[in-house]
Amino acid sequence: MLIGELARVSGVSARLLRYYEAQGLLEARRGSNGYREYDEEAVVVVRQIRALLDAGLSTEVIRAVLPCVRGELPEFEWCVDVRAIMDRELAIAEERIAEMQRSRSTLAGYLAQS
Repeated sequence: MLIGELARVSGVSARLLRYYEAQGLLEARRGSNGYREYDEEAVVVVRQIRALLDAGLSTEVIRAVLPCVRGELPEFEWCVDVRAIMDRELAIAEERIAEMQRSRSTLAGYLAQS
């Protein structure tokens, strides 16, 4: 399928699809006319990428774990290092939450003074 059809089926813009390709997340063949051609599996891959992005993972992390992702949900096949990568990302997210809670408490304290 061409990029326009993949964009329509997946709900992701052609511009984002090209970005995913540039980031090494999505592969396309080139037809004799130079157009990108995707196989049917690309729809699932795009949905996996979107789900992982929604989970807060960077494209760099997604590139590392994507080979171990199965299904649209996605589900993980716990390949070598994937558990460690996901544990690290969870720890980073928890630290961000703690930082935001500290900021919230500080701001609430300022407001309580007024």
